[in-house]
Amino acid sequence: MKQGLKLTLALLKPDICCMPLKSAELKSQILSNSFLVVRSSKLRLSLQEASEFYKDHQGKFFYNRLVTFMSSGPTIAFILAHPDAINAWRKLIGPTKVYKTQYEQPDSLRGQFGLTDTRNATHGSDSEETARKEISFFFKDFHWDQWFREEEPLFRENRINFDPDKFLHYVKR
Repeated sequence: MKQGLKLTLALLKPDICCMPLKSAELKSQILSNSFLVVRSSKLRLSLQEASEFYKDHQGKFFYNRLVTFMSSGPTIAFILAHPDAINAWRKLIGPTKVYKTQYEQPDSLRGQFGLTDTRNATHGSDSEETARKEISFFFKDFHWDQWFREEEPLFRENRINFDPDKFLHYVKR
C-alpha cells in the first residue's frame, strides 16, 4: 500500500494567471512533480476577500500592496494532494523573497516566474492547520475529513483520471 496523501492549498497569483503560457508551464510543473489536483477554481478576489485572506499580515508594511495586487485580477486556487504536500509544494515554489530566490533557487517556481516579493507567482500553505483554514476559505463546499475517508484511498491507489481541460484529477466511477 502506498503512503497516505496529505493536502495543501496552492494559489497561482494574478501575475501568472494573466499570462497563459506561463500559467500553463506552472501547471505542467505541478503535474511533473507528482501532485494530484483534488480541486481547482479560477476566481477573482474582491478587495474585501483578499483583506480577509491575508488578515494575518494586517499592519505589516506590505499588507495594502498585497491585498490590492491579489484583487487586481484572476487567481487560480488548487487543492493539491501528495504524500508530503505542504513541504513538497513549498520546496517547489521556493522562498518568498524573489530577488534572493532567483539567485539561490533559480529552478523554483518563484525563481522562474516571480517578479517581486508581492508578485511572486504562487502561494502555499505553511502547515496542516493553515491548509485546512485556507482550503475552507477558497473551497467552501470541500469537506476535509470526508475527502480523506472517501476519496483519499482511491487517489492513493491511483483509481483516478485526469481531465486536462479542467486541470483536475477525479475518481473513476
